[in-house]
Amino acid sequence: MSCERANTVVHAYFDDELDALSATDFERHLEQCPECAAALASLRSLRSSIQGAELYERTPSALRKRVLGDVSSVRSISIGRPSRTWQWLAAAAALLLVAFLGWRLVSLRHDDHGGAVLAAEVIDAHLRSLQPGHLTDVVSADQHTVKPWFDGKVDFAPPVRDFATQGFPLLGGRLDVVHGRTIAAVVYGRRKHLVNVFIWPVREQDATARSGSQQGYQWIDWRRGGMEFCAVSDAALSDLEQLQGLFAN
Repeated sequence: MSCERANTVVHAYFDDELDALSATDFERHLEQCPECAAALASLRSLRSSIQGAELYERTPSALRKRVLGDVSSVRSISIGRPSRTWQWLAAAAALLLVAFLGWRLVSLRHDDHGGAVLAAEVIDAHLRSLQPGHLTDVVSADQHTVKPWFDGKVDFAPPVRDFATQGFPLLGGRLDVVHGRTIAAVVYGRRKHLVNVFIWPVREQDATARSGSQQGYQWIDWRRGGMEFCAVSDAALSDLEQLQGLFAN
């Protein structure tokens, strides 16, 4: 029999949300419940993987020099008018934020560093989906059930197709977040592996597939018909390339 605490109390305990009495009671329960102990170990392992992924990026030196130059200009203008110095500093901070966000948005798809950032974000989303109860919001092998489920939940119509006869059975779909926006995630099986295909609309032209690997996971990204696709799995890269080809047909 499945322990009801494995999907409820264990998460509160992991997030330090229990009071001292409840935490002590659950720790005693852990000694007698292998299912809850395994669930807690899985959460701790996932946290360690995410922390070890170093999902951050360095500001390019050109952007740094530009911002420092703008700050120097602001300082020279503000000399003799100390009452307005804070206004100039606020303007410089806003300039820094706008410049950084603009660079990051453009870089996501136009250079290798941007590709690494995108890959890190989708792998992070893939890892989140592997937590118990997070893989699918709608569970179905019928594309005519999964595709309409997204209606009204995202502002685009993601292509959903079942490739069971080609070895990629449709398992369902869910909403996810990548780069600060809500996107569609369509989930497929591949032998004993899970494949997340993240989909969101773009305005850029179609682009050929590019691929890579991080933390033991493979990813392949392509753009077609006004949609960006990024498939992630611990399956072989050749499997993801086959799935990409199925979407392209």
